[in-house]
Amino acid sequence: MKALPQRFVQRMESLLDNQYDAFLHSYTLPAWQGLRVNPLKLSHDSGHLQASLPFSLTPVPWCPTGFTYAGEERPGKHPYHACGLYYLQEPSAMAAAEALDVLPGDTILDLCAAPGGKSTQIAGMMQGKGLLVTNEIHPARVKALAENIERLGVTNAIVTNETPERLMERFPLFFDHILVDAPCSGEGMFRKLPEAIEDWSEDKVAECGRMQQDILEAAAHMLKPGGVLVYSTCTFAPLENEQSIASFLLRHPEFAIESINHHALFSPGEADWAAPPLPALRQTARLWPHRLHGEGHYIARIRKQSQEGIQGIDGDAPVQVAAKKQKKPAKPAAGLAEAIGLWNEFAREALPGLSLASTDPSAYILFGEQLYMLPQGFIDLSGIKVARAGWHLGTVKKGRFEPSHALALGCRPADAARTADFAASDADVLRYLKGESLTRSGQNGWTIVTVDGFALGWGKQVDEQLKNHYPKGLRWL
Repeated sequence: MKALPQRFVQRMESLLDNQYDAFLHSYTLPAWQGLRVNPLKLSHDSGHLQASLPFSLTPVPWCPTGFTYAGEERPGKHPYHACGLYYLQEPSAMAAAEALDVLPGDTILDLCAAPGGKSTQIAGMMQGKGLLVTNEIHPARVKALAENIERLGVTNAIVTNETPERLMERFPLFFDHILVDAPCSGEGMFRKLPEAIEDWSEDKVAECGRMQQDILEAAAHMLKPGGVLVYSTCTFAPLENEQSIASFLLRHPEFAIESINHHALFSPGEADWAAPPLPALRQTARLWPHRLHGEGHYIARIRKQSQEGIQGIDGDAPVQVAAKKQKKPAKPAAGLAEAIGLWNEFAREALPGLSLASTDPSAYILFGEQLYMLPQGFIDLSGIKVARAGWHLGTVKKGRFEPSHALALGCRPADAARTADFAASDADVLRYLKGESLTRSGQNGWTIVTVDGFALGWGKQVDEQLKNHYPKGLRWL
């Protein structure tokens, strides 16, 4: 591992005092490897899981769907990963989404979401009900976010590529819960990502602190009265953690810190590491690499109080928001009407068990040739940069419908008229993942390729050949 920055070392020694030696020793140990089971596809009951996944898994104490695995194992190279059965995630990073206390049917924003670990964790808790807006400001990173939402079979998410300020203009007082996994100086990742050491500087810490305040301001305007905001970072710097929350609370007395379910391995936030010191900061949580099996994180849960003090809004009354519901058109546009008809024709033939097929135009949106099914509670996104507007069903091409990869991964194989199932160890699975067509017998038509009963993608059976429709950009080399 590269040498730690000297100014960082000096600061941590002064902060940690008698814990410093143990903290420094943690950097001589390997980083912990973790995965989080996808409850949209697989039970996280430990007995069932051990029988389903061929890895040695140890539960993560603070996340019911989280597990660590041995460093020599490679679950990212297993077909189950391509099926979306789990998400590879550092164990400490699993704690922030748990602090949201999400329920199915909630309206949730993950404001700084790429590459999608926390968004997919939230989606698993939502069980396909409600609305998840998952946003990433950087165009290059939003692609990975959309791909992970697709791979894990999330059907109720809108993926946006916007600034927090732009979203704030469109969604005032709109969300039940907001997660701000803030951009930070990355000190907590030094052991896992040595390149973060080269990128670190005291100027970066200060720059991140300023950026975090701007992001929190936007989040505050988008949260409903009574709603919960969870703020997290993967850094140790008090300026980006306790001080960031303290500065925000001084400007926003309508917010108050709430206690997180402090696991025994978590440490309380330090009230004296902010100016002025705030005793309530002890209800926030610090995750230290010398105290648990994970990297460095900070988590704060704050709740927006009722709207009694805001003119014109009664605390018990429905909140009026600028983000208007999508209007139900009297008649769908000709292109959308055709797309819906082709989709329903396809669904009746290839997915007879799927109950979501509908002729209601308000349930769909068409972007060019791409047809999406909208999440519950969908809102008007005109003028917003959208990478994925719900569940991508497929493409309308010259009077025919071609199903998307997201459709295969988001529905149950039991819904399909035809499946082609292979054992994970079957050489044909690797051939399929590489984009090769397979020789097999079967009924002609669109077919969901499955691995041990889990959807992997589409093929099209033509006589004795299953033609490959695994996306080119996802194929294994």
